[in-house]
Amino acid sequence: MLLARNLLYWLILVVSLITMFPFILITALIPNGAHFVARKWVGVLMWSLKHIVGLKYRLGGADNIPARPAIICAKHQSGWETLALQEIFPPQVFVAKRELFKIPFFGWGLKIVKTIGIERGSAQASTQLAKQGRARRDEGYWITIFPEGTRVAPGSRGRYKNGAARMAKLFEMDIVPVALNSGEFWPKDSFLKYPGTVDVVIGEPIPYDSGSEAELMRRCEDWIETQQQHINGKGPMAAQSAAADASAG
Repeated sequence: MLLARNLLYWLILVVSLITMFPFILITALIPNGAHFVARKWVGVLMWSLKHIVGLKYRLGGADNIPARPAIICAKHQSGWETLALQEIFPPQVFVAKRELFKIPFFGWGLKIVKTIGIERGSAQASTQLAKQGRARRDEGYWITIFPEGTRVAPGSRGRYKNGAARMAKLFEMDIVPVALNSGEFWPKDSFLKYPGTVDVVIGEPIPYDSGSEAELMRRCEDWIETQQQHINGKGPMAAQSAAADASAG
């Protein structure tokens, strides 16, 4: 039954993506038009995850979402949050590696909705981030970044980079930290998604002018990792992730 539900979810994803892509192209000529269509597509996928796969989420700290655009600085464990954050927060753009733009339909769509594409590890990365990020801020978008740079297994911690704090100071946007345990239901590189309830917790905004880049990121990291301790271990794949980490250690 789980396999059948996942197959149906993937079928909906592929068909809806191909079907809605022409509308994204057309509405790209209208301010915020492509984003409107993309959010509708996200809504279809989130509905499918909830009603077909049985994957829901519980949101805490919604009252911490500020009225003005900010930098969303979130834990990254799976593909789930790339969808859910778009449902939870106002219109936003993600910071992603540019090679994703080469993926047919999905990557093309990322570029059309003005994803901030950077060449990680290159000398141009900081310049690309500053130029594109400022443009998106001026257009009224929030900016979402995964500070660890890549997906990490549940219970693990990657190295938090200062990109979010750098943008916060450069663009005068506060940082909103987000903790989540999606990897316990949607494992990295897994075809199967498991039913259950993902916990998402939003922290109080960290003012961009309340410290140095390093201090801002330290506060963000400390808050996220403290919250992770409270929500870890609730998903069906938590035990497997912990066993894998112990084996790797």
